[in-house]
Amino acid sequence: MTKPAPDAAVETIARNKRARHDYEILETWEAGLVLTGTEVKSLRAGRAQIGDAYAVVKDGELWLLNAHIAPYDQGNIYNHDPTRTRKLLLHGKEIRHLVGAVERKGLTLVALELYFTHGRAKVRIGLARGKQLHDKRADLKARVDEREMQRALRAR
Repeated sequence: MTKPAPDAAVETIARNKRARHDYEILETWEAGLVLTGTEVKSLRAGRAQIGDAYAVVKDGELWLLNAHIAPYDQGNIYNHDPTRTRKLLLHGKEIRHLVGAVERKGLTLVALELYFTHGRAKVRIGLARGKQLHDKRADLKARVDEREMQRALRAR
């Protein structure tokens, strides 16, 4: 599991807020993205959405699907397709680990965050298990209980 350096200047572009609500995140990885020039310029302008984005493994490579990077305004004929499939860059060992988890355990790979670190576009993907309705209710109850405990401690 790769983590950014603590002193790294991380500039967040997009976050998938629903992912932690709909899925139980078991592990996370930082992956590089293969992008075109107009995609990078559009990302620098902050024009991306990853609410529906997920990753799949095809032929030993990892691909990001349904990530929407808006066309660059000054891109003219060289602009990109907003929802094209983009290749993710991970080490072979990490990809093999993900293949095993996805195929054997029936887990999914969800895009959690899209950001720049040291001038490179990265995406944080999470190995996730879908939550049932009762799991979501239990999480909500735990959050409410935690908040009430904090309030009681402050009031003391």
